[in-house]
This record gives sequence, structure tokens and C-alpha cells, in this order.
Amino acid sequence: MKQRKLLGQGGSVSEIGLGCMNFTGFYGPSSVEEAHATMAAALDVGIDFFDTSNIYGFGRSEAFIGSFLKATGAQVTTATKAGIWRDEEHGNRGFNNQRGYLREQLEASLRRLNVDRVDLFYIHRRDQSLEIEEVMETLLTFKKEGKIGGIGFSEIAPSSLRRAAAVGQVDAVQSEYSLWTRQPELGLLQTCKSLGVALVPYSPLGRGIFAGRRLDPMMFADGDWRRRNPRFCAPNFQHNMQMVRGFEDFARELGISPATLAVGWCLSRGPHVLPIPGTRKPEHIRECAAASDFDFTAEIGERLEALLPVGWAHGDRYAPEQWNGPEGYC
Repeated sequence: MKQRKLLGQGGSVSEIGLGCMNFTGFYGPSSVEEAHATMAAALDVGIDFFDTSNIYGFGRSEAFIGSFLKATGAQVTTATKAGIWRDEEHGNRGFNNQRGYLREQLEASLRRLNVDRVDLFYIHRRDQSLEIEEVMETLLTFKKEGKIGGIGFSEIAPSSLRRAAAVGQVDAVQSEYSLWTRQPELGLLQTCKSLGVALVPYSPLGRGIFAGRRLDPMMFADGDWRRRNPRFCAPNFQHNMQMVRGFEDFARELGISPATLAVGWCLSRGPHVLPIPGTRKPEHIRECAAASDFDFTAEIGERLEALLPVGWAHGDRYAPEQWNGPEGYC
């Protein structure tokens, strides 16, 4: 597995990371045994960058990672997030970037992860009641205290990134980015590159649409987030699958899996891009990891642009009630 720079002060990790949201039922039921098997498979193929959040399963994803690290003694780069609060009983949610709240959540994350320091700590969503410069000062304080190694933000606008970077080193920005969600190309991809910030795409497989498995939204589990997502609802889903079949045929023509091709496309977007596909299955992570060794040529990129031109997807990436949080910039 090739390496790429993640932390501004010189830290490099596997160029493909493991997104650990899937361990907590976001796309259907999972278990600690399944999570541990997937993390072991990731290590086997050279993936040493695990990404999670305090709200994934209300701490269960972090606990799964922590128990795995304790049982195996594995050395990985850990990233987690805070800044969203959720009420597990009633499903309410909001944002809080106040120093006291972030400190409380960070301390809880460290306990669940069984570590003294998290390598990368993201603000999961901006609290618009606070200036981002004030939030950066909080994060820099945590860094000086040795509780975090690097600073990140998730789903912020390029303008916000520039403001934060004027206060101190921002190491990474996480945003949804894939062959059907290309908003980062409208300024975020370029701003990250110019500031020396890693861009960490989540959902590089388009929430499973590029995984090469036959999806049937009627069979999604009750808790599966995609049941309400416009791109997976009729008639959008049927239109999208017609386009994806050409992509899948091209992957077969190349002799690789669709997942390998989708992650390879993300890697091709720049040396500062480190995708974090999520999965609950060891065999799936091996397909994603294969992208690191795949020779993604300019000709392949041109063919993909013809098959899946910018803006091809039917339906928005979120339903109206799901849009709360990401910053708009176009």
C-alpha cells in the first residue's frame, strides 16, 4: 500500500483509509466481531488509517476500534470527530463547537479508543454561532496539550478553510467526494492543494452504488439511511443504475472490480487526496485496497468522464432534512 501525507507536520499514512461508520448500523446491522474482522483485513492489505466519529453508533464505532487495538496491539493512525450532538432516544440533532463541549467529547473518545492522543481530530460540522477562528484556537489548545496530533474539519467551504488556516495548520478536510458527488471540484479540492491540506473523501463508493453489488432499495434494512436518500428512491434509483451499468462493464473490461475503479478515480484527483471507503466485509476492503496498485491512466479517466459526466446523478445527495450541517459554497 502506497503512502500519502496526512498531517502537515510530516505524518504519512496508507493512501486509502478505512471509514468506520458502517460498523454501527448506518447501512444495516453489524457486530463487534464483524468490525474486528474488517479491521484485521485492512491491516493485512496495508491500511493503517482508521477514521471514525463520536456519534457513529453513539460511541460504538470508537469502542470497536479501541477494543481491537487493545486486543491486537496494532499501530494505526486514528481520526475521530466531534461537534454534532444527537439524542439517541428522540433522534434530535444539533451542533456545538464550544470549547467545553469539544473537550468533554474528546476525552470520552480517547477513553473509548484506548489511546492517550488521537492522531487527527475533526470538527464534524461547524457550529455557525461561533467564528471558525475561535474554534481553531480551541483545537490548537488541544494540540498543545498533546491530546490531538492534527486538526481537521468536515464538510466546510473553501472560504472557511482559508479562514481557519490563517490561524494555524489545518491538516485535513473531509468531504463527500466520488464519481457522483463532485462538489469539492468547485473550490475545495483546489484550496486544499494550495494550502497543503489533505482532502479525505468519504463515501468514495457512492454509498454502495459503485461497489459492484446489485442493490435493491426495497431490501434495505429499516435503519438504512439510504431508504430516504433521493438518489436511492424511485425513479432516480432506476435512472442511476442504468448509468452505473456502463461503469461496471468498463471495470470488467479492465479486469478489476467496480470498487477498485471508483477508489482509483478518487486517488487520481491529486496526491493530496486520501479516500476512506467504508465497509463491514473483509472481502470488500481488499477490493478497495487494490486501487493503490492499479495503474489509473489518463485514458481511463477520459473514459470515465464520458460514461459518468459531471452532474450525471439523478436526485440530490441529501433529502431536505438530511442537508442540515454541510456548508454550501456554490
